[in-house]
Amino acid sequence: MKKSTIILIIVVAVIAIIIALLIGGYNGMVTKREEIDTSSANLDVMLQRRADLIPNLINTVKGYMKQETDVIEKVTTARQNLINAGNIEDKAQANEELTSALNGLMVIVENYPDLKSSQNFIQLSDELAGTENRIATARRDYNEAVKSFNSSIKRFPNNIIANMFGFEQVSYFEAAEGSEEVPNVSFE
Repeated sequence: MKKSTIILIIVVAVIAIIIALLIGGYNGMVTKREEIDTSSANLDVMLQRRADLIPNLINTVKGYMKQETDVIEKVTTARQNLINAGNIEDKAQANEELTSALNGLMVIVENYPDLKSSQNFIQLSDELAGTENRIATARRDYNEAVKSFNSSIKRFPNNIIANMFGFEQVSYFEAAEGSEEVPNVSFE
């Protein structure tokens, strides 16, 4: 073989390897981005399920505790904020707000033994608890997908491909600041 033919074969092979790496890296990032979108959609479904349960819970509670309108309004407002949240940061903050409002509601429910023993309330509370568990799972799955994607676009040579095609880091679904504090519930 001629020297020029060998050089041409080597150049073509190197170009083919580079193209294969680019295609593989790009497709890997697209797949990871789709995993994030799927996890985000699953999380949205669980948050919506939670928001859909709230009106039934509120209506059940309203019949028993007429004077606790402030707590009911907080839960209703927090629910609406969750429904209206647009991006993942807003959803995380609204979710924490709703959790805090629901915790306050459940503390007050303790003062109403008839309500606690109501079959409708028990069923709604069980559904809400199950939904809370599903939200925790969906949140974990979303954050795992984000971790995988963000790690992928930071690694070499994917970081070059990510910059070429505009792949950017995605935010985690994190608890709002101060959410680790127990809500203050007053009976005054």
